[in-house]
Amino acid sequence: MDWLALSAEEWTAVRLSLKVAAVATLASLPAGVAVALLLARGRFPGKMLLDGLVHLPLVLPPVVTGYALLLLFGRRGPIGAWLEQSFGIVFSFRWTGAALACAVMGFPLMVRAIRLSIEAIDARLEQAAGTLGASPPLVFLTVTLPLALPGVLAGAVLCFAKALGEFGATITFVSNIPGETQTIPAAIYNYT
Repeated sequence: MDWLALSAEEWTAVRLSLKVAAVATLASLPAGVAVALLLARGRFPGKMLLDGLVHLPLVLPPVVTGYALLLLFGRRGPIGAWLEQSFGIVFSFRWTGAALACAVMGFPLMVRAIRLSIEAIDARLEQAAGTLGASPPLVFLTVTLPLALPGVLAGAVLCFAKALGEFGATITFVSNIPGETQTIPAAIYNYT
């Protein structure tokens, strides 16, 4: 039971990591389902480009992703400055920024699992619901989503797990501030 003998600062890092991972997962889930559905069922120019953009955080070094987030969502970045002026929302060097970084890094894993689940659904079931008078949103809610639920859950678990272990993008975007942005991986980095 010695592993339970963590200091108050260590427990803070554990709680913050769970909070960041949960927020990252829940915040990215609606977009993850929408993008996965678009990639699985959509036919449009630029589909391969969208697929590449979704998977970009998997192939870029995490520090590069964190730096890009800092450039875009930092207080002087185009999106960050607009969010701060319009809504008072600040991401850089805050726990919300850690959640954003974790969401970006876990998003490709989430989308991939959901997309594969949607692609495995027999499209004829959706077509049958449509011929019986169900609107496309109703078909999605009553046929597609329930059948894709195992993939949605798997995607959420993958995103959560990735968010718990995310280090590079997080430390680059929000630093390593104890009690504010210091997650478990950043605390381990500090202790080593």
